[in-house]
Amino acid sequence: MLRRVRAELRQAVNQMARRPVKILCCGAVLLTCALLLPITLTCGRVKSVVSPARPPMRFFPAEAPVLDLFLGQLEEADRLREEADVSVLFFYAPWCAHSITARQHVQQVALRLADQVQFLAVNCWWHQGRCRKQKSFFQYPVIHLYYRRFGPIEYRGPVRSDYLESFILRVCAPLVYLPTAGALHSFLTQHQGVVGYFRFSWSPQPAGYLTFLLSALHALRRDHQGAVRFAVVTNQAVAEGVSLREDESVYLHRRLNSSLVFPRAQRNFTAQAVSDWVLENKESVVYWIQPTRAKSYSLEAELQKGPALLTFLPHNPLTANQLLDQVSAVALLYQSGCGSSAPRLCCQCVPVCASSGVCEVCVQRSVCSGLHQSLQRLQSSASCWSVQSSYTPSGRLSVCCGASVCRGGASVCSGASISGLQCRSNRTLRFYMLDAELHRPLAHRLGARGGLHRPFITIINLRDETHHVLEPSGTLEGFIQNFSVPYSPLRRHLVGQEAPQQTQSLVQEVTSDSFLQTVMDSQRDVLLLYYSAWCGFCSVLNHVFLQLGRLFRGNRALTVARVNVGRNDLPWEFMVDHLPTVLFFPRHRKQMSVKFPENTPMTVPNLLRFVLQHTGHAPWEEQQSGEGEEPVRGEESVSLLGAELRALQQEVFSLHRVRERVSQQLDVLWRENRRLTLHTHTLQSQNQELQAQIHQLEALYREKTHQLTHTVHRLQELADASEELLKENTLLKVLLTALSDADHRQTTEDRQTTDHRQATEEHDENTHAEDESS
Repeated sequence: MLRRVRAELRQAVNQMARRPVKILCCGAVLLTCALLLPITLTCGRVKSVVSPARPPMRFFPAEAPVLDLFLGQLEEADRLREEADVSVLFFYAPWCAHSITARQHVQQVALRLADQVQFLAVNCWWHQGRCRKQKSFFQYPVIHLYYRRFGPIEYRGPVRSDYLESFILRVCAPLVYLPTAGALHSFLTQHQGVVGYFRFSWSPQPAGYLTFLLSALHALRRDHQGAVRFAVVTNQAVAEGVSLREDESVYLHRRLNSSLVFPRAQRNFTAQAVSDWVLENKESVVYWIQPTRAKSYSLEAELQKGPALLTFLPHNPLTANQLLDQVSAVALLYQSGCGSSAPRLCCQCVPVCASSGVCEVCVQRSVCSGLHQSLQRLQSSASCWSVQSSYTPSGRLSVCCGASVCRGGASVCSGASISGLQCRSNRTLRFYMLDAELHRPLAHRLGARGGLHRPFITIINLRDETHHVLEPSGTLEGFIQNFSVPYSPLRRHLVGQEAPQQTQSLVQEVTSDSFLQTVMDSQRDVLLLYYSAWCGFCSVLNHVFLQLGRLFRGNRALTVARVNVGRNDLPWEFMVDHLPTVLFFPRHRKQMSVKFPENTPMTVPNLLRFVLQHTGHAPWEEQQSGEGEEPVRGEESVSLLGAELRALQQEVFSLHRVRERVSQQLDVLWRENRRLTLHTHTLQSQNQELQAQIHQLEALYREKTHQLTHTVHRLQELADASEELLKENTLLKVLLTALSDADHRQTTEDRQTTDHRQATEEHDENTHAEDESS
């Protein structure tokens, strides 16, 4: 047997010797297995150091009418929602700040609608819950609504109590019942409505009615704002008011174009088909923009379509908003009447230059013929001029008149109308509504002031990079008209930060309101720095301009200023293409502003040379900057320049003296620094020696401690041995005492025995002696 095993091993070795690669592979496999086996055994014995997750707790308070499934019981939520007519499922994560904020709003809605709607809250973050395993949400919270077995209808609006309650009520009552013709007329006047006509004589719930109900719910899935409302008519006489005569007919009411009836011949009458048809053919007079609870470009996408009129107003979707109705009426009037040949009224008088008392009067040829003729009579006088009689789609004349003529014609022109202006103007406006509370930062950035308790209306034109703001004293109709005319008198609104307090500063801070007043001052030269808070190079120039302002302190002929273009809008003619930029505006000739060279370092000498070079370019002859101003002569410029040069020379001399004093102080400081350096080196060497001694003492301390510990241990052993010896000594004493007592007793007994023996012997001897004697 052993011979056979040896032969097989020898044969295997010979075969492997013929193939060395196979030997290396086998060796590598064996080595890998040998390494993996101990690693696996070692790691398998290591205990887990990750602490288990804390068990979840209730997210909603116990008294809230919200069933909190904080263990993620999704199957329990599905069972409960099937038993209720309308259910709201609030999926949350306990750590999410949005979920924590929305909790209060959901609780408020649940307190008001607890008798109509079932509210369920599911923790979708607990890793052991079924919700976490089955749902894949990318953000929290997520709100789903179920109408009986239809759902989910995801709510994508703002998580606020009023908006959420309004949407839940829409889901609870997706259809509005219209019993009379008056109710139908009121419904179509207030809403963009969809009316369905169904006969309930054959069945309590016809199949077409159920389909129409589901189509309303499908529309809510895609239109969470509820722009389109669905209604039901069961009376044939009422249905004929909207030309519905056949059963299961659907009518889409439109205000601008002709209304439509659902084409059952071309499309299947299904819930999805009806919903798609309604959303494809609906009209939007006013668009609502609401935040989507995430970063979004929805507003930019809308503004890219063209000029937009944004209305910020306080809005509560649960109550009627009169301001919203007014803006909607103006928007409807603006977009309606295209192609109509009805005569138009005169347009409103538009102020062009308030300071000179000039206004522009737009006159309609066909209607305001009397005013037209009167203005033509005044054309030759000094009251009116610049009569432009060119062809326009609106057929108007543009006349510039004095203030008296405008006041006289204001009564005639007050009946301004914007009906159909969208079709008569090359500028088409789109109307957007925004909740002032939700978009407060945007409104303030566009120029709103205060707490936005009243509407804030602005027109934004991205193509021209301008926006205009409606003044509190103006009207919305006039605002739209002034924007739509070919030569709009509206000025670009400049948004800037509040003016700082008036303090004596070396560099004056300029804002949007004070820019023209400061820069265009004809009596002073202005050196202006354009900067921004995000510009790193701009912050480096602050000390340079402070030094320059210190040089020109008290000089009434020059102003050193700066403007933050990131927070202040400026007129286009005063904007720059990069930051930082320095512009110089000389007095009496502001139109000849000069830019500091880009390839020159911005230092105090270079800026000073730049100012002196361009402030002396005033003409030597007399020049007059405007009416009523005194002539400025060259000698005065020379004297002013000489005074500035002398002041600068004094400043330079004082700087030299200061430099000498600073040099002396620096020498003293250098010597003191040298002495402190040597002293520091000495202290460092002493510190090193102390450190070495400390190390030696620590070593000696450790050694003595070790010896003391060893001695204590030996003493403890000796104490233990002494204690044992004492115990043994005590035992020996006891034994010795016992032995001595026993010895004493034995001695006494022996003595007694001896005495007895002696007495016996003596008695025997006496007896023997007596015997012998006898």
